[in-house]
Amino acid sequence: MIELEIQGLSPTREGLLIEVGRFVMAHGFTLQRQRLVQDHHGILLTMVVRGPSRGRKALEAALGAYERFISFQMFPFVDGEPKPHFAASLPRMAYTPPPAPPVAAPAPPPVTASATSPTDTPTKAAASASPDAPEPRQAPAAEPDFEFIQPTPRPPAAAPAAVAATPFVDLVPLGPDEPAVEKMLRALEYDYPKIVPQLLALQQSVAEAARESSLALAGKRTGSWVFRSEYLLDDGLDLREAIERIGVPALHALVEVDQQGTQLHIHDSPLCAQDGHSGCSFFGGFLEGLLGPAIAPGSMSIFPVCCRSYGADACVLELSD
Repeated sequence: MIELEIQGLSPTREGLLIEVGRFVMAHGFTLQRQRLVQDHHGILLTMVVRGPSRGRKALEAALGAYERFISFQMFPFVDGEPKPHFAASLPRMAYTPPPAPPVAAPAPPPVTASATSPTDTPTKAAASASPDAPEPRQAPAAEPDFEFIQPTPRPPAAAPAAVAATPFVDLVPLGPDEPAVEKMLRALEYDYPKIVPQLLALQQSVAEAARESSLALAGKRTGSWVFRSEYLLDDGLDLREAIERIGVPALHALVEVDQQGTQLHIHDSPLCAQDGHSGCSFFGGFLEGLLGPAIAPGSMSIFPVCCRSYGADACVLELSD
């Protein structure tokens, strides 16, 4: 078994995860994680899949012929070494303005000394002696020197602080928190089907690494209880019939859902927020506990194709026997 990382660039988003997920399943691979990001180049898709090494070339050829991919890359996945998407926009470099020119100090004005002409003395004496004599003309005042004033340059704008990227941490999954699940299901017969607040509280009360397993256990026990309460006489069905007669009506009591073959599309799931925290494990466990007793002898597997918490339009579960 090998793990591969698929990176693709597509101009449109709608249904992209579902279609690529079908390619993955058709070639014997299972989806480990997924991510869908809006970029000004287009939609950036990242998937980590696991499957047989012999199916790599066939999967690569199928994705290469996929008409919605502008381009894609596939390479071995190395845990703990996240790779940037090949089509992601590069961050813009911060502009650093040139240094301001030095400010020239204004030149001091010249000092003008008043010189006394030797001929002024007899004139002043004559003026003082003769009161009828006209007053002497005064020399015009010297004009002040023009002072150049340079504008003070504005200080350069501070460069924006670099935002440190948050590293991706892959949590080691833990088993379910059974006491928390038991507490949540204590009043199930009175609360059902209005159990979304209890499920949200369960998500917050358990450890992050135990969240999916706890939701799956809560879903399985809830589904088993619903089957015993409402569908106990419906058994020996094939998968499609069980989905249509039991799965869809039971899920309708909790969320908006529609059936497309062996796929269930869950719209606006309240358990799947837009932050990468998927609650689809509850619905997978719910269907396992609900449909398992109704299907004719055989096994049933539930594969989460995509989730709205990772950017998909709806949460899609693929059921197979």
